Amino acid sequence: MENKKDIYVHDMENNLGSIRIADDVVGIIAGLAATEVPGVAGMSGGLGGGIAEMLGRKNLSKGVKVEVGQKEAAVDLYVIVDFGVRIPEVAANIQSNVKQAIEGMTGLTVVEVNIHVQGVVFPSEEKEDEPVRVR
Repeated sequence: MENKKDIYVHDMENNLGSIRIADDVVGIIAGLAATEVPGVAGMSGGLGGGIAEMLGRKNLSKGVKVEVGQKEAAVDLYVIVDFGVRIPEVAANIQSNVKQAIEGMTGLTVVEVNIHVQGVVFPSEEKEDEPVRVR
């Protein structure tokens, strides 16, 4: 019985067999490509409830939903961005980077990359406020 989580990319030029790529692999490629974009703080694990919990690098396929057919893929990414970035610009960069990474590594045609911004990370106070001196 075939595993429904696998996709099949057939080599059209010869009859050596088929290439099997798991959906999770496409998800990891998409997650890694997204986190490489400046302005992306991380992936969000709150797909259903809208809870924006930050995920570490080990969970790159979390916050990524892929739908893959024989030759095409559609990707939904749930991201958290850094405060102060231009969100439309960051989202366009994510779309471009993810599309290029998936197409380059798998040979699939990416038909859509949907970005869902789930939250904003504010910069942390690196040093505590210095006491105010009264003169």
